[in-house]
Amino acid sequence: MAELRARRGMSQQVFADRIGKSKSWVDKVERGVRTLDRLSVIQTVATALGVTPTILLTGKTHREPVTDTDAAVERIQAALARHDPPDPDPGADDPTTQQLDDQAGYAWTAYRNGNHPQVLRTLPDLLAATRRTRPTETSTVDLPVRVYRLTAQTLVKLGKPHLAWLAADRAMTAAAGDPYRTGLAAISLAQALRALRRGRLATTAALTAVHQLDLTPSRAFLPDEPGLTGTLLLEAALAAATHRDATAARGLTERAADLAGAHDERHHDREGSAFGPTAVELARALAATRLGDHHHAVTIHRRVVATPGWQLLPAEHRAAHLIDIAHTHLDLGNPAAAGRALVAADRIAPAEVRTRPAARAALTAILRTGPAQADITRLATSVGLSHQ
Repeated sequence: MAELRARRGMSQQVFADRIGKSKSWVDKVERGVRTLDRLSVIQTVATALGVTPTILLTGKTHREPVTDTDAAVERIQAALARHDPPDPDPGADDPTTQQLDDQAGYAWTAYRNGNHPQVLRTLPDLLAATRRTRPTETSTVDLPVRVYRLTAQTLVKLGKPHLAWLAADRAMTAAAGDPYRTGLAAISLAQALRALRRGRLATTAALTAVHQLDLTPSRAFLPDEPGLTGTLLLEAALAAATHRDATAARGLTERAADLAGAHDERHHDREGSAFGPTAVELARALAATRLGDHHHAVTIHRRVVATPGWQLLPAEHRAAHLIDIAHTHLDLGNPAAAGRALVAADRIAPAEVRTRPAARAALTAILRTGPAQADITRLATSVGLSHQ
């Protein structure tokens, strides 16, 4: 457990918060004073670490093989292009709905931990199996939304917004008008549209989903409220900033901040999207960058990373923000600060830096400014870049 936790860049306190235990409990387990002797606890720990319970039970870990990102995207594209009907008579070897739901959960945990190679290896087969599953149970209805959302958000990171838009649209279709599922799918749709520079469409998608949630009579009983509404408001704010609507961006962020005031920083939705005061402040910084106020963005960033809430965010969220702030530093003519941000991101979630075009572009820009620090040179070498 200690090895897996350390690989994911989590301190004992952060890990303890994720699994609902004390830091002392984590320390005792890692030192062998206590044992993981309850299946429910093993499953909780495995989910937080993004592994199957079997790995914890056997005590055997392994290094994941390198994933060819382009080949993986090709496989995902091929899976999205297929339209096989549900299998009316699944074979004995076909995964059950519960197994597929568990696989989707592990994939989402890997995504939160920034383990994108693992996600890329999982998605093609998961997409194919999900498409063949007959929607006869609630979990089966939820499954396509979860899988298509994960596909869309992963593709956005890999700089494939058109494919991401397709996957997000599939998620919206699979949501079948249900306000909660539609809200989840709309998060991914808004992200894909922002990546396509379609800020107004992204704003509309997110706010339409918020409106549907507002009209839901039993809204108080929906899972992850007000986190879902708050996350949609932040997506709408970022989209508004993308098309330079500063007034809308500020107003939407303030609405999200009002919701975040009563939201637990430790709470993540089922897929791990973090919403709370810290997430709102990071969105405020990104919006400021999009609106051209780079100094304000850096000021917010420096304040937020010094707070306890920063460490409670998923590794993917923190590393992604650091990549964004690296570009902000570059826009301010500060390549040294940009380099420090990328190195910090690499410590938190290496795959976030080593597989994303946005990180590679920032690193290339830093190298072009002149001699780089040793840690930047090492990072460039690991990514496959050389100093020009």
